[in-house]
Amino acid sequence: MIRGILPVVFAIAAGILVLAGYFIPLPFLTDLRTYLVDTAVILAAFALFVGIFNLLIVHWNKIHLKQKGMAYSVVLIISMVTTFLLGLVLGPQNVWVSNIFNYVQLPVEASLMALLAVTLTYASIRLLRRRLNLLSIVFIVTGLLMLLSTAPLPFLGNLFVINGVPLLSGYLRLFIAQVLAAGGARGILLGVALGTLTTGLRILFGADRPYGGK
Repeated sequence: MIRGILPVVFAIAAGILVLAGYFIPLPFLTDLRTYLVDTAVILAAFALFVGIFNLLIVHWNKIHLKQKGMAYSVVLIISMVTTFLLGLVLGPQNVWVSNIFNYVQLPVEASLMALLAVTLTYASIRLLRRRLNLLSIVFIVTGLLMLLSTAPLPFLGNLFVINGVPLLSGYLRLFIAQVLAAGGARGILLGVALGTLTTGLRILFGADRPYGGK
C-alpha cells in the first residue's frame, strides 16, 4: 500500500513545487524549482546515455551472431565510439569534433530529409490510386511545388519570374512555407501544448501514474 502511495505523493509534490516556483516570487521556491528541474535534466541525460548503451549492445550482439546487415553495425559502433572518445578527450568545441558534425552528420541528416520529401511525394502519388479526393490532390500539388521550387530546374532555370523574383522559388515557396505550413505547425504545437498540459494535470491529480510501470 505504501509503495503505491509514496510515488504518487512525491510526483504531485514535485509538480506543485515546480509550478509554485514559477508563479510565486519567493527565493526558496525559486531555488527549489531550479534544483528539481536540473535534477530532472540530469536524469533525462542519464536515461539517454542508457539508451545509447543499449543500442551499442544490440548492434554488438548482431555482429557476434553474424546476422544480416552486420557491416552497418560495425560502422555504427566504430563511428559511435570514435565520436564519443574525441568529444570526451578534445571537447565539443574542438575543430575535429566540429568537422565530424559539419561534414558527416549534417550532410547525412540533409540527405535523409531530401529522401523524406521524395518518399512523401511518391506516397502521395500512390495515394491517388486508393483515395482520390480534394485533400489528396492538394497534398500532391503542394509537394510537387515545394520540390520544384527548392532549386532551379535543370536546363530551364526559373520559368516564372516576377519583378526579378522567381515565382516558384520566391513568392510561392515563401507563401507555402511561411504562411500555410507555419500556420499548420503552430496549430500542431498548440495541440501538443494542450495535450501536455492535460497529461501534467492528470499526473498532478494522481489520475495517471506513468512512473508505476503500468
